[in-house]
Amino acid sequence: MTETHRYKNYTAIEFDRPLDRVLRLTLNNPERMNSLDARGHAELAEVWREIDTDPEVSAVVIRGAGRAFSAGGDFQMLDEINDDFKARARVWREARDLVYNIINCSKPIVSAIHGPAVGAGLVAALLADISIAAKSARIVDGHTKLGVAAGDHAAIIWPLLCGMAKAKYHLMLCEPVSGQEAEALGLVSLCVDDDALQEKALEIAGKLAAGAPAALRWTKYALNNWLRQAGPIFDTSLALEFMGFGSPEAKEGVSALQQRRAAQFDRNSAV
Repeated sequence: MTETHRYKNYTAIEFDRPLDRVLRLTLNNPERMNSLDARGHAELAEVWREIDTDPEVSAVVIRGAGRAFSAGGDFQMLDEINDDFKARARVWREARDLVYNIINCSKPIVSAIHGPAVGAGLVAALLADISIAAKSARIVDGHTKLGVAAGDHAAIIWPLLCGMAKAKYHLMLCEPVSGQEAEALGLVSLCVDDDALQEKALEIAGKLAAGAPAALRWTKYALNNWLRQAGPIFDTSLALEFMGFGSPEAKEGVSALQQRRAAQFDRNSAV
């Protein structure tokens, strides 16, 4: 892949330009299913500001290397958030910026989702302007299993995409969604065969890059006002998510995930 000088300091994301005026981002930690450490989480939040001001980019593709789109934040980062207030405040700010930076990035974004898509990676996957899922995709918002409220992107966009009833079902129960189910729900734009995913993403990005730039960017800006007006809902959900970190529920949830067992939450802990 051809690295571009503007993005040379990124370590968790690989960049190339597969088509004229198309920038492709690859989450590149395949040995760990593209999970994000502290630096990777910060990079994914910040990169959209860089892309917004890049005069050589008219459209973006984001994908994951290997067999997953992204497994979300790694265990080390989750432990740090649970144990350290400064880390919690830092990651809260990055999580907020990730959502708003994608919404405010003027360039059209296409996501190519395959395998597991969880956590911060799922934020980018579903907030993309055109989201394409492989049939094998496994979309999961697992916050409540971790013992925290469904924050990240969930409250700002799931009810808009698939309706409140389905949003509550999947966000409260952490029920996984396949690529085909996601398309049927309206959670993603398209579902394609696994071997057609990358080609389809590039095809759509190429069409966007060749389109009228101002018209496309202004259309995106206007449509994203649906998300901006839901900003207070998102801000509340994110605040409640991070208020939960450090709690007995969150510590039990992360411990259970690490040990691959069912969590045993205190049924009397609700306030």
